Amino acid sequence: MALLACLAALTISSCKKADYPDRFELTSGTPTIKSIRYAEKDVYITSAYMGEIICLLGDNLTSIQRLFFNDQEASLNTSYITENTLIVAVPGNMPTVTTNKIYMYNEAGDVTEYDFQILPPNPVITAMSCEWAPAGSTVTITGKYLFDDDNVPLTVSFPGADATDVTVVSSTEIQVVVPEGAQEGAITLTTVSGSTVSTFYYKDTRNMLFDWDGVYGDAHATGYGWRAGMIHSDGQDSWSALDGNYLYFGGATIGPGPRDAWAEDQYCVNYWPDVDNPGNGWNELNLNEEFVQMTADYGLNELALKFECVIPSSTPWTASALQVMLTRTSDVSCWGNCTNAFYYNDEMPRYVWEPWVDNGGSYTTEGEWVTVVCPLSEFNKTIANATCGVAFSADFLTGLTLFVYGGSTDGTECSPEFGIDNIRIVPYGSSK
Repeated sequence: MALLACLAALTISSCKKADYPDRFELTSGTPTIKSIRYAEKDVYITSAYMGEIICLLGDNLTSIQRLFFNDQEASLNTSYITENTLIVAVPGNMPTVTTNKIYMYNEAGDVTEYDFQILPPNPVITAMSCEWAPAGSTVTITGKYLFDDDNVPLTVSFPGADATDVTVVSSTEIQVVVPEGAQEGAITLTTVSGSTVSTFYYKDTRNMLFDWDGVYGDAHATGYGWRAGMIHSDGQDSWSALDGNYLYFGGATIGPGPRDAWAEDQYCVNYWPDVDNPGNGWNELNLNEEFVQMTADYGLNELALKFECVIPSSTPWTASALQVMLTRTSDVSCWGNCTNAFYYNDEMPRYVWEPWVDNGGSYTTEGEWVTVVCPLSEFNKTIANATCGVAFSADFLTGLTLFVYGGSTDGTECSPEFGIDNIRIVPYGSSK
């Protein structure tokens, strides 16, 4: 039996050599790179972006057992390695130490170096911690490939002013002091790889629905319906106002269960269009000219309802969820169809915000204003934050209700305070 096993192994080995004459075999010695080009086009290069596929040209490339770009190891596929060519994807992770070299290790552990610059792709901006942050305050900008270079530092420009205080925390996060003179508009971020422009606007007044002052376009200063909202001004609460008046929630105890307390007077605002009296200023929200144009230009899936919110550390949020409900006139309107029955309607798709659930059971903004983003594509939940069987559509853009109630799970009894300002529906997403 031992003899038969040996004969079988010899036969298999012979078949492999006969059937696969070009089968990869690791060789001894050291490799030599003569040049590098793109894998899919005959263009020779001395640098490449992360994630690009390149082709090394040289001799004895089959001696390469491990390959590094800076300090990031590449994944090698022996199907794409011959004595004179090696096709490989540049690693997509940011290096810890940048040397602008390729390191090739053979089986003996000897290393061969080759000069080659690795560039991150163009930067991508995803979000800003507070899109309405005042000048002089520090904001966090998140994204990808936020890479600082010794020769070409990362820069951030606001309309009207360039930031002079920028700290690169990581390849996905930077901190920026908003410069004096910054005006409304998109932010431009530039690295050694190029520039990108944010989809969001700093101090965005586009399609403002509620600013609680009535100063931006068609924005309303109050709600309309059974609960027009408690409107506060600077000095009434423990935090500073962001931009004039703001909506206030607070003054009652909620929880611990999602539906243990009904505090509609303290934690709710309605805007129900007055279809019985058209032209009196309380029209369907989506009749505003800017709203009509924005939905035509972007479509629902590229829009988000945004607002700024502050929750002080002294009154943490530990129970129930913020129900963000965009409504149809068939669901509710003034004054012949006033009702709150739609709160419970599982065929009413809405956005449910309960950040305390994923934050150790408690959430505050530590008294700082932050931007909350509710993509219209995620208006697909029920009051219990389960999947809604009815798809959201443009028909649901006539009214708005915010109510702290319901949610997915039990919390702990609490009396949170909220400040909410500048409710708008605008484009969202990563920079282009």
